[in-house]
Amino acid sequence: MTAAKVRVRSYPIIETVYGPVRGTDDGTVAAWKGIRYAAPPVDELRWRAPRPPQPWTEIADATLYGAVCPQPDSPVPLGTGTRSSEDCLFVNVWAPSQMSSDAPAGGAAKPVMVWLHGGAYLLGASSQPLYDGRSLAARDVVVVSINYRLGAFGFLELGGLGGAEQFDTNVGIRDAVLALQWVQDNIARFGGDPQQVTLFGESAGAGIVTTLLTAPAAAGLFHRAIAQSSPATSAYDGERGRRVAEMLLRRLGVSVDEARSVPVEALVEASYEVFDHVPSSTPGTLAFAPIVDGDLIPDYPIKLAREGRSHPVPLIIGTNRDEAALFRWMKSPLMPIAPKTIRTMFDEIATEQPELAIPTDEEIEAAYPGVRPRARGLHVARDVGFRMPTLWLAEGHSAVAPVYLYRFDWATTMLRVLRLGAAHATELPYVWGNLVMGSRDVTFKLGGLKAGRTLSDRIQGRWVNFARGQEPVGPAGEPWRRFTPEDRATLLIDREDSVVEDLDREIRAAWGDEVLSFR
Repeated sequence: MTAAKVRVRSYPIIETVYGPVRGTDDGTVAAWKGIRYAAPPVDELRWRAPRPPQPWTEIADATLYGAVCPQPDSPVPLGTGTRSSEDCLFVNVWAPSQMSSDAPAGGAAKPVMVWLHGGAYLLGASSQPLYDGRSLAARDVVVVSINYRLGAFGFLELGGLGGAEQFDTNVGIRDAVLALQWVQDNIARFGGDPQQVTLFGESAGAGIVTTLLTAPAAAGLFHRAIAQSSPATSAYDGERGRRVAEMLLRRLGVSVDEARSVPVEALVEASYEVFDHVPSSTPGTLAFAPIVDGDLIPDYPIKLAREGRSHPVPLIIGTNRDEAALFRWMKSPLMPIAPKTIRTMFDEIATEQPELAIPTDEEIEAAYPGVRPRARGLHVARDVGFRMPTLWLAEGHSAVAPVYLYRFDWATTMLRVLRLGAAHATELPYVWGNLVMGSRDVTFKLGGLKAGRTLSDRIQGRWVNFARGQEPVGPAGEPWRRFTPEDRATLLIDREDSVVEDLDREIRAAWGDEVLSFR
């Protein structure tokens, strides 16, 4: 018998600009978790821009994730042993091991990929098991994931209620900016190249990506971007932010001057009530989202991109074929799917923005020929919420930098049986290489795991090649042409990838160039 192979583990210490941190290295990937990048945003710092942390001298343990932002209960696991706390501004880093004999000490700096998680600006954390960075880091990149403030903690706009000098705007977005600055200041110490940073995210995280594409404060902090299913038009004006803030304060029964004394638990409960109420009463909108403040966010991101005013960084952007199916399956009010709620949404838009050409019921029906009325709402919700904003942004941004457009179409047999198909977020396991998330994960119960692993290898290969500053070809050189307004090349990601021209011709003709673009 041969002796069992013993995995050697070391505990590398990195001296960050704020103090030393000790992580783990198993010979394949090194990891440092729960590194503080900002001072605790509590007490007088609640609803203020994040501040750098106080330096420390003792070695900080970086083997466990930091606390997650307080949030309502959800079925999404946030990580074993994690706790919630307002003191939640931490980053995690994964890097290729330096233990192996062929790993050169002080070798060439590696590309960096910085992740922003999704969750409707209310839920989620960088510690979710799905976002474990080992698989990506093993492809010779440095992976960083961050926590940012969520819900009322990160996206409540109280300055419009008479307290402008006490509160800052868009503090959840400002968290992401400070984390990117932390990457610039520290990532070389972990083997990463601060001049090769790719910012990537999904859903609300992708919404932050597309927002930062036009935020002056983010200029130079990242050099490429990937936006997966960005709700790019879910950035609202200050008046809407003020109304949501008033609604939340009424539910809490406090004045704006008393808001900082509200207990965390009460704020979480009121946040969820408002989060649930807003899209039910105003279909197609979110309670918590970026606000155009004329400062961090000078104007609507879609508008700025279409004016050629986004940062000139290469961009991968796309959506999933059946985005809205997840919201139907969850019975979530976040997306208007029923004909009545869709018409209510359009009527409100017509009132708010009478200059926009709102489609009639007949025009909507004509846009989706052959689609049954009951299913039509899923298509409308998908295109209003995700696909059309993605196309608008791709068109505008392609004038200043290379753009690669995709649609994710792959679905396992089980997901098709569940009527989910290629729903919102179903691409995530393949991007991260974490395909089976425990015994309760049913994704591959009816097969498809072998094909899924092959697909994951392709999509990871494309994302990593892009992060290296190369064309985002697959591992076997599978091509992907740049998007241009002339041929509108789109990569269809499925069992086999293919590039098609003007995939969205029919829906573009139906929705036009301006409808809902600045919703």
